[in-house]
Amino acid sequence: MSDAPDARDDTRSRRRLILTRALRSTGQGVLVVDFPLYLDALGWSGVEIGALFTGIIITQAALTLFVGPLSDRYGRRTFLLAYDTLLVGCAALALATPAGWALILAALGGGFGRGMNGGAGPFSPVEQAWLARVTPAHRRGAIFSLNAAVGAFGMAAGALAAALPAIWQAALPGATAYRPMFLLVAGAAIATLGVLLSLHEPSHQPPAPSAPPRGEETRRIAKIAAVTAINGAAIGLVTPLLTYWFLVRFGVGPARIGPVLAASFLCAGLTSLATGRLVRNGHLVRTVVLIRATAVGLLVALPLAPTFAIAAGLLVARSALNRGTAGARQALELSLVSDARRGLSATASSLARQSARAFGPLAAGALFGGGFLGVPFYIAAGLQAAYLVIYQRVFARYEKLTPELRAVRDHAPR
Repeated sequence: MSDAPDARDDTRSRRRLILTRALRSTGQGVLVVDFPLYLDALGWSGVEIGALFTGIIITQAALTLFVGPLSDRYGRRTFLLAYDTLLVGCAALALATPAGWALILAALGGGFGRGMNGGAGPFSPVEQAWLARVTPAHRRGAIFSLNAAVGAFGMAAGALAAALPAIWQAALPGATAYRPMFLLVAGAAIATLGVLLSLHEPSHQPPAPSAPPRGEETRRIAKIAAVTAINGAAIGLVTPLLTYWFLVRFGVGPARIGPVLAASFLCAGLTSLATGRLVRNGHLVRTVVLIRATAVGLLVALPLAPTFAIAAGLLVARSALNRGTAGARQALELSLVSDARRGLSATASSLARQSARAFGPLAAGALFGGGFLGVPFYIAAGLQAAYLVIYQRVFARYEKLTPELRAVRDHAPR
């Protein structure tokens, strides 16, 4: 019974960490819709918008390189507080002026426009490692899927709010209509800070009787990073400039794009919850591959859609399937290493993903600007198909051999 207080503390920490994701994702949902449209309204070209998103990804990847490993040594709470404090400052700067230099600085620091599902940007490895530490191994698939679902629901709420500029366009004409949205971003970050300040990191160390040998653990981290990089390259070609693609392809603004993206995030959250239940049978890798294989087919069909309504339907279905496995994949990756190196593992994965996706927005912006509206989607679909084949080959054996993942199977309902 001596460990009961620790268990209660872990439960409290899990709930509050998930709450921070809900709050943070609301602000992110606003900007994933409105930030590219705001830049377009200010007169930025597709290439310039793509170049800024490339810069955002590179900057955040550079920060990730240092944050995760340091958090393994010095703790995680301080780093998350620093991130949301930075986000408040970046939102305030973007609200204060539409000057190009200010928007560039704010976007680079705050990761504006990136659909991170409520993750803490370059500090996401810290958040993931903390959540893994306070979650028993046999519950990680379900808890991380719930965490991803909550982030998706918050993104949906933010994407709906992103339609507000169309409502007050008469009072705030042109690009000015988008600027109040940075108030919402700052408010969400301040609320997140409040929750984080009420959190305390656990003083107890989780038992690690089955930690893999150091060399084997390092090889696992390298494999996780390599596989994740392929997926990251595909994401970079499509996701950052998706709202810009809808604008160029169908001539629609935030009033129509916002609800569509909100629906896609909502469905992704529901899929994530369903995935969390499915992986309790121990077939995590198989579940991920089957769901995402269907999403690849929908990605190929998306640029072929003749109308906005059809494209919107395909996007909602594809996002539900593609994003809905994020929590399960994170749970698997973090269960392959010991707690002492989870920050490093999450950092390697995040860095590989961000580095691979960094030049996607620039390439996509140039292709969209040249009239090649379907090419980025087809390249991305090919990369994601390759990712699934390699993912199956690499991780299926670990699902059977890793003691922590056997715990998932052994605790599954009969």
